[in-house]
Amino acid sequence: MIDSFEQYLRIGTIHHVSYPQSGPDEHEKLISMKKILCDEFFDVVEVGHVNDNSVRQEMISMIRTAHLGGVAFGGQGITLSRKLNINDLDTDRRLLAVQALKEGIDEAYEFGASHFAFLAGRYTEDTIEESFSALVESVEDLCSYAANKGDLVVEIEVFDYDIEKCSLIGPVDRVVRLAREVTGRHANFNVQIDSSHIPLLHETLDQNILPVVPYLSHVHMGNAVMRGRDMPGYGDNHPRFGYPDSENDTQELADYLRILLQVGFLNKLERPMVSFEVKPQPGEDPDLVLANAKRTLKQAWRFV
Repeated sequence: MIDSFEQYLRIGTIHHVSYPQSGPDEHEKLISMKKILCDEFFDVVEVGHVNDNSVRQEMISMIRTAHLGGVAFGGQGITLSRKLNINDLDTDRRLLAVQALKEGIDEAYEFGASHFAFLAGRYTEDTIEESFSALVESVEDLCSYAANKGDLVVEIEVFDYDIEKCSLIGPVDRVVRLAREVTGRHANFNVQIDSSHIPLLHETLDQNILPVVPYLSHVHMGNAVMRGRDMPGYGDNHPRFGYPDSENDTQELADYLRILLQVGFLNKLERPMVSFEVKPQPGEDPDLVLANAKRTLKQAWRFV
């Protein structure tokens, strides 16, 4: 590829995944956030829930000062950390999950985010249709709530359905079914995919990406280990590119980006958000893991 990748996308990273050690002490989040914001490689930062209001306000101020090209908010941790499920068949529990995500939408607007992501919950095969109906009801509630406050894009992230997250959304046929049903009534709904989740879904790039192109809003780049449950990094743990016994490295990232370019998702007019989701594994330095991601992207782009 002759053109630089910056002409086709806005590159970002997920703050709380790149620097997970900042979680217990929220003031530590400011230190790692500054590292990202001072790195001109990044046009976008993806943030998560910040409980401490003073820390949150400082992060917002830092982001505004840095003059970024975009902010996204990941609400996945809101439900995961509280063991909530937006397709719970217990209505009271489901509404708790929806309310928690509405509070996340409020926080996303506070950050000035353009995208708010969440995930579907667990399910059982014998009640899958009931779970799907509950999910549609929850998603439409979230879309309406967000639309009444502004122009935030509400997007569901596609996760594995049988390895770790065991999410209803899920295999590509259910992704498309949900997107078709919800977008018919809510223009602010979209889909988010992640190259680290595609192997976990037992799908090829074409199978995973092509059917959802009309609904894509922004995407993640990452890696996964799935060859054995006893292997380090197994499951939805987002190890660095080229991690031992993992699925994605330079060539796989190039293939992912090439398809996104061919279908028009990566383009010079809109320059969509494309963020790293890489996490340091035990004993690894987060700065080095992020350097790995940046270097892998530059190398992969040469083969796109």
